[in-house]
Amino acid sequence: MDKLLIRGGVPLHGKVSISGAKNASLPILAATLLAPGEHRIANLPELVDTSFMLSLLGRIGCASLVGKDVRIDASRIAYCEAPYDIVRKMRASVLVLGPLLARCGEAHVSLPGGCAIGVRPVDQHLKGLEALGCRFELEGGYVHGKVDRLRGAEVDFDMVTVTGTENVLMAAVLAEGTTVLRNAAREPEVIDLGQFLIGMGAKIQGLGTSTLVIEGVPALRASPKPYSILPDRIEAGTYLVAGAITGGDVTIEGVRPDDLQPTLHVLGQAGCDIEVDESSVRLRRSGPICAVDVDTQPHPGFPTDMQAQVMALLCLAEGTSHIRENIFENRFMHVSELLRLGARIDIAGNLATVYGQPMLKGATVMATDLRASASLVLGGLAAEGTTEVLRLYHLDRGYERLEEKLGALGARVARGSEGRVPAAFAAAS
Repeated sequence: MDKLLIRGGVPLHGKVSISGAKNASLPILAATLLAPGEHRIANLPELVDTSFMLSLLGRIGCASLVGKDVRIDASRIAYCEAPYDIVRKMRASVLVLGPLLARCGEAHVSLPGGCAIGVRPVDQHLKGLEALGCRFELEGGYVHGKVDRLRGAEVDFDMVTVTGTENVLMAAVLAEGTTVLRNAAREPEVIDLGQFLIGMGAKIQGLGTSTLVIEGVPALRASPKPYSILPDRIEAGTYLVAGAITGGDVTIEGVRPDDLQPTLHVLGQAGCDIEVDESSVRLRRSGPICAVDVDTQPHPGFPTDMQAQVMALLCLAEGTSHIRENIFENRFMHVSELLRLGARIDIAGNLATVYGQPMLKGATVMATDLRASASLVLGGLAAEGTTEVLRLYHLDRGYERLEEKLGALGARVARGSEGRVPAAFAAAS
């Protein structure tokens, strides 16, 4: 099993380019099912999750060619199924449900079940699609959906759901008439999907607001121009926290600063100096880390995907911080591993109280999910001594070339396996 070895205590300095957003890539890949022809996608990150989605599209019948631009030929749909062996590895596989129903009139998608950070049910997906005329049966762990003709409808989501909004949006673009989605997700990744669909001929109004109005069209077409995935705001925020937690000077490049405002606000409160340019952000910290209170909220609030990373930073703050997790019920699973690094954190329901400590100390820790693993890497970068982060497959789901990018900033990191320390890492001691 691979592990990441980190020798902490080195302030990070330099520039890092941010990859395409994982959470935009997956729905956009799924959306290629909506139109026959060859789709070209640029800035697709090389991640385990994007690889899984390409594999799923291949199982459905789409051919793909990976190069500078990823090319996906969706001319033929052979199977309208997302099998359990893929869905169990990546919950976002459920995003093919809406496109398959819209394109083929049927879909058979394995129920994703629970996950490390919460149950995340698909009831809102099914509610919205049923409003458009779909019929569902749940049998053998699968959702079996059929529809004779999609018809526009008004859908009021009971809660803000990103993937639910995306699934219903993808079906609605081919529905007859007008669909109105209320309490829709406003995340930048939803906007990116909407812009991709518009490039295929969809008619969508209200992107970036909580109300989407979709005028259905008879058919979509594959765009002749490559569509470039937006930069990953969570990866960007993670590298900014890496600069902050080590007392360094880090510039992230190729970003959209407006998408980062909730994270930048919290980092500014924590005592960091931040300079924003058109497509870059520079963060420096020379003084102490200040305690901050943080509440996660749907966009434009503070993102739940940055909660674990900011918690690692606040473990070294002067004073006591409070973090309230309002999105996922089990998203404090990284706390027990941060405690192994010397953090002091109390949990009461969805509230974490973080008592700042003067230092952390290296230890062997185990990741439980993607963002939890990032928080452990960040803790290791600041800790005294050596930290080993196990279960690297979580990191590989969402961070492209992590050790390479951190190494370019001066971090002492290396990937190894159980029982073996990489020669390059040993030589750096």
